[in-house]
Order: sequence, then C-alpha cells, then structure tokens
Amino acid sequence: MIALSLAEIASVVGGQTHDIPDPSAQVHGPVVIDSRQVKDGSLFAAFVGERVDGHDYADQAVRAGAVAVLAQRPVGVPAIVVEDVQTALGALARHVVRRLGATLVALTGSAGKTSTKDLIAQVLRRKAPTVFTPGSLNNEIGLPLTALTATEETKFLVLEMGARGIGHISYLTDLTPPKIGLVLNVGSAHIGEFGGREQIAQAKGELVEALPAEGAAILNADDPLVRAMASRTKAKVILFGESGEADVRAENVRLTDSGQPAFMLHTPSGASEVTMRLYGEHHVSNALAAAAVAHELGMSATEIATALSEAGSLSRWRMEVTERPDGVTIVNDAYNANPESMRAALRALAAMGKGRRTWAVLGKMAELGDEALAEHDAVGRLAVRLNVGKLVAVGGREASWLQLGAYNEGSWGEESVHVSDAQAAVDLLRSELRPGDVVLVKASRSVGLESVAQALLDAEGEVAAR
Repeated sequence: MIALSLAEIASVVGGQTHDIPDPSAQVHGPVVIDSRQVKDGSLFAAFVGERVDGHDYADQAVRAGAVAVLAQRPVGVPAIVVEDVQTALGALARHVVRRLGATLVALTGSAGKTSTKDLIAQVLRRKAPTVFTPGSLNNEIGLPLTALTATEETKFLVLEMGARGIGHISYLTDLTPPKIGLVLNVGSAHIGEFGGREQIAQAKGELVEALPAEGAAILNADDPLVRAMASRTKAKVILFGESGEADVRAENVRLTDSGQPAFMLHTPSGASEVTMRLYGEHHVSNALAAAAVAHELGMSATEIATALSEAGSLSRWRMEVTERPDGVTIVNDAYNANPESMRAALRALAAMGKGRRTWAVLGKMAELGDEALAEHDAVGRLAVRLNVGKLVAVGGREASWLQLGAYNEGSWGEESVHVSDAQAAVDLLRSELRPGDVVLVKASRSVGLESVAQALLDAEGEVAAR
C-alpha cells in the first residue's frame, strides 16, 4: 500500500483516533483482516464474523507489527474507530485508487472470471507493474483489500468483480472506478439467486454502465446477452470472440493431443499464433478477452500471443493437472462449478483422454434454483455423449440426478455410479484406477471435492506436477 499517515486515514474514512500517540505514524504495509497476516507497517481491519470477532485480536495484531487497527469500538491499542469497518475499507480503497492514477481494468461474468483475470495479469505485467485480484477475492471486502496493495509503481490494476444480486457491481465500481470493463458471459451461475439470465445480464451490465466516455467496454461477441450491453455504455465498445464480426477473434481453433488449445489470434494490429499451456477449449474465449484488454492498452498481436502462450494457472484447483508416477493424470477443477464450466471441463477431459480411460468425479452445482434438476441431468447426459469412461457422482440428491441423467442417456449401468461422499469416491478410485487413466474432479466449492484429488495424489506419494 502507498504510505498514509493515521491522521490522513482517519480523515478519509471519517473515523476517530483512539490511543494513538503519534497521528503522523504511517501505514505502509498491507491492509489485512486476519491478524496472522500482519506485517510490519500493516493496518488491521477488525471485522465481526459469524464465529470470530476481529476486535479480540487487536492487541495481537499490534504486537505483530500493525501500526493501528480499523475498528468499530476502542480496543485498548492504537485504533481508528468507525461506524462500519466495511464501509471504511471501501472509502480507503477509493481514495488510494484515485490518488494513484493507475489504469483500472475490471471484469465480470458467470464463468471464467478468475482464469481470465489471471491471463490478463500475466499479459499486462510484461508491459508494466500490475496488481491483480488474488484467487477469487471479488466481493465488497476482497476487492478493496486488493486495490490497497497497489503502490506508486503500479500501472495496471486488474480487479475481478462478482455479484449475487442487482446493485452489487455498481457498489464495487463506485469503490474502484474502472477505465476498461470486460464482460465475459451470462450463464447459469447463481441463477437461483437472480431468478433468470435476464436478471444476471442486468447485474453484470452495471460494469459497462460505470465506464467513462474515454474508457472501453470489452464484450463477448458470441454471447447475445453480453453483446447487447453495448447499448448500455458511453465508452468505446470492443468485441471479442470467434464471430467474424469480433475485433479480436480466433481462427483455426484446435486442441493439441494433450488437450491444450491452439489458435490464430487476430487483432486490429495484426495476427499471431497461440498455443496455450492451459487445458480445455473454453480457455480460447478467456484468452481472447485478455487479448482485447491488452490490445486496448497498446500491446501488439505478437506480444500478446507470446504472453498467452507462456501463461499458466495462478489460482488453485482450476484445471490443475498433475501426473502421478504411475501415469494416472488427476485434473483438479474442484474450486467451483456451474453448468457452463462443468460442460467445458468435461469436453477438456474428453480431449485429454483420447486413447485413455477417463473418469469424471462430479458433485453438486449450487445455487441453480428451479433449474437444478434439469442442469444436473444434462451434465450426466453430456458425460455419456462425450464417451467419458465412468461417471462417479458424489453426494446427495443432485449427485443422484447426475447419475440418473447418465444412465438414461446411455444405459451405462456399471459405467455410472452414485456414492455418498468424498471418502467413498476415494475408496472406489483407489481400487479401480489403472496406469494411464485420466480423472477429472469437479463440483461447487461447498462440496469440497478437492479432497478427492488430493487423496489420490497422496496415495502415490511424491508426484511430478506439470
């Protein structure tokens, strides 16, 4: 974070100083909400959670090196006391971002946000110092925490924005006003909360509405609901996709024998070949989105293609491919799941598994509302159509719908199985896996299927990660 005095921070957030002997003392370290992450010069923001009250750790944070605590009550150590810590954190982020003057790139979408954000960051940091959202910390707390890590050297700030309702993205763009706004897609993620795709599109489009006239809205030409957002912005519109009308597009899209996408990238400044290190054809759209951002910021087609070809996965449990010493390949994509990402992962598994036996270990896709039964059934059926060797559906009711969809599509019988929990899946796989098999593990985050992938890797001891 840029150095700010406690007096200045108190003024920015509208707080009162308590037990601060020197208001000129400066915060120069990170702003953190976990006292275990405090470093010398930090500001510790004390949130009250369901199980833990951060105020109880104020003394520990200061002893660990925090200059002060951002709190809702006096805590007996140097503190800036505010009415609401979350609101104060947002105000501080807004102040820092406006003072820095870095180019802010914001992105949203129903699927692929984190992977695309990681690609954008890896491309842009070849041009200039870049700060970006770690993992998927894309909400009203994670976003300002990320923004506050920027320093005077930061030229690009890449922020992922999530939404669970109308108005959420408007709130985030008010905290960190973007110059470039990217909308990836409108899918089924959180459809149970929103009520329908049109409502999701309304929420995601708040990003382009927040852009200034001198900014750029980067929209998916292949998604009609996203493309229609062009009418909701005063900024310049740049289209990406496989459509011939896209400004940044892909031609000759194909997958290598190992399931990695390759294509010819076309931008208004030229064309160049890309062969990605990531797995699955769905990364083509993500790469085009990143390329459109980079083109708008002045990078050439060759520079962009080279960066995309060398980019890797920066976030855990997203198509994380590891090969065991016995030749079994584990694809850990267990961070989250929705119908779109589930279909993409299954297609990637089918491509990677050509000539090998494939396993899809799948669990519940959460927050689908009335669409849940149909969507789980459809994923089970797709596994059959893609000739996945065996489906292992893990969990309760939703898992039974996955298994039933597969059974009804292909009368798989023993080729699809429903197990009660992660341990049952591990036991089954340990007894039946053979060298050369490819195993995909995927479900919504709440299911915790990453434990299956880890157990299968631990079973073989040390592994060689790709």
